[in-house]
Amino acid sequence: MSTTQSDRLRGLVEPLVAAKNLDLEEIEVSRAGRRGLLRIVVDSDEGVELDACAELSRAISEKLDETDAMGEGEYVLEVSSPGADRPLTQHRHYVRATGRLVKLQLSSDGAAEELVARIVAVDEDGLDLEVPGVKGRKPTARRVEFADVAKARVEIEFNRKDKKEEEA
Repeated sequence: MSTTQSDRLRGLVEPLVAAKNLDLEEIEVSRAGRRGLLRIVVDSDEGVELDACAELSRAISEKLDETDAMGEGEYVLEVSSPGADRPLTQHRHYVRATGRLVKLQLSSDGAAEELVARIVAVDEDGLDLEVPGVKGRKPTARRVEFADVAKARVEIEFNRKDKKEEEA
């Protein structure tokens, strides 16, 4: 049974990521001219600080130097946290987005609907949302099942209070 390069890399990288109490979100291998590019995306419930990415990058680099997982050629290693435009695809993504405004593309019974709402709570089956009121109306509660979510992304809010600010 042969394994792909991504599978081998995942096997090497995942224990290093877990040791830093982070989740491995994505591994992407591509070519950038003559060089290879290895992009690793990590996240956690508390987010990922730049220092954690730098430490992890050094640990991964050392591990890769011990193996031939990237082949003989030169490569660039990039370790980062997910960008703001990352789609919400895993249950933990929704949990981490609790309190945030999200844009959902829903598809149930063949009908498509787009909804912008704040995630209030997440359970195993779906989301409890607060849909903002329009033209002075009060927000309304809405329940959406995961099975009805075709796509979801966090909306950027420039005037949103951070959790750390709210706790202070």
